[in-house]
Amino acid sequence: MPPRLPLRAQRGLLSTNTPPCRILLHRCYTSPAATATPEIYDVVCVGGGPAGLSLLAGLRASPVTSGLRVALIEGQDLAKNKLQQDASLDSFSNRCSSLTPASVKNLQEIGAWTHVNAARVQPYQEMQVWDGVSDARISFDWDSARSQLTPRRPAQPTTIAYMIENLNTTTTLLSRLAELGGVDTFSPTKVDSIELGTDTEHLDLSSWPILKLSDGKALAARLLVGADGANSPVRTFAGIPSRGFDYNRHGVVASLKLEGPGWGGPDHNIAYQRFLPTGPIAMLPLPGNMATLVWSTTLERAAKLKSLPLNDFVAMVNAGFRLSPTDLEYLHTMPSGQTEEIAWREKHTPVNERSIPMRVTDAQSGTVASFPLKMRHADTYTGERVALVGDAAHTIHPLAGQGLNQGQGDAAALVRTISHAVQTGQDIGSVLALESYNSERYAENNAMLGVCDKLHRLYSVESGPIVGLRSLGLRAVDAMGPLKGFFMGRAAGGM
Repeated sequence: MPPRLPLRAQRGLLSTNTPPCRILLHRCYTSPAATATPEIYDVVCVGGGPAGLSLLAGLRASPVTSGLRVALIEGQDLAKNKLQQDASLDSFSNRCSSLTPASVKNLQEIGAWTHVNAARVQPYQEMQVWDGVSDARISFDWDSARSQLTPRRPAQPTTIAYMIENLNTTTTLLSRLAELGGVDTFSPTKVDSIELGTDTEHLDLSSWPILKLSDGKALAARLLVGADGANSPVRTFAGIPSRGFDYNRHGVVASLKLEGPGWGGPDHNIAYQRFLPTGPIAMLPLPGNMATLVWSTTLERAAKLKSLPLNDFVAMVNAGFRLSPTDLEYLHTMPSGQTEEIAWREKHTPVNERSIPMRVTDAQSGTVASFPLKMRHADTYTGERVALVGDAAHTIHPLAGQGLNQGQGDAAALVRTISHAVQTGQDIGSVLALESYNSERYAENNAMLGVCDKLHRLYSVESGPIVGLRSLGLRAVDAMGPLKGFFMGRAAGGM
């Protein structure tokens, strides 16, 4: 179990002349005191991303918790941060995620999935993963895996994950919240300060977080939920350390156009990921002949890829799945002319085109971008009247596509925890009431963080005995149906 932090205010230590922030550094986000009379809420969620919106939709959808007074605070304008329903299928955002069946099931249970723009969602049924150094390969395919697990029963096509734009996910949840009603939304509104309340004639707010907003309002939260990202002010207020490190890698993303529709057939789509010494390159299907790219690489190489003309960038993406790491190293040093150099090198590099993704013909203008890769994990997800979900609690390497899914799992678990507290008459903000959420999610997320970190480090090795051992292990898992099925079930969210 992660360590529990002593977050209860020690009011007896304060003198009348000492500002609370001087002593209670771990319980104050900024120093100015809120002067407005605070509005009282049961749950205040800071952050309007998928995790926070899923939490609020779950609370409003449940008859047990629908009576709670809840509020959402989001710094960006949610009205402008919506997917256009008539958006062209020839254009996709470069911020996409793989939603596991478990995450989709949760969205269905809270009534949100019926609002999704299904035409912009692409399920895939297979994932091809291979070692860029040794070419050892593993195929994650539910059809073949289930055939080996239950050979007497014909396997039915089963989706591994659903590729969806993050904007589509947030729009889906916002539509469900609008349908449910009952959420006081402050957007675009920023949190100026968070500090502990004081005793009043009618209510003791001494342990309650009081949020002063940029519009001058003040909110008192029985339970304050931080869904406010990796640099969470809510986590800072609670005094919860977040530990980890930077990978010194960037994830290069882009929306790509392929030479033709279909990734293995109209009803069987495939995602591809090749592990290179500098990081994995992954291409995942979007509707029609579109795809999304996530290429984890060094800061220098990421800068080079972003600086290239689109034709050279496209050639480099195709080379990333076809040429050797040595070739790629040289291509990144070239000032220009990658397209011609790659065409010449590909003529002398035998490749089975059936085992790699379809060729890219173009990259959508304005979508080539990058973001730093980090691993962070909060010491605990809960404190007195505080709970963390999503990136506020943990950030993960994108190689397994689990970041958004972990946030969805957090939201669903916290809804269950709050529901249980309401049913049993507990104070939903107490440490005791929140303990089950912390114990359930911390261990599960910590395991996934560890697996992704070790995979990244394992495949960063370019030579030596480790390359042979990892290739042997990859081939062994690929040959063992039950073991491969177990890994696929875990990746799909416990199916």
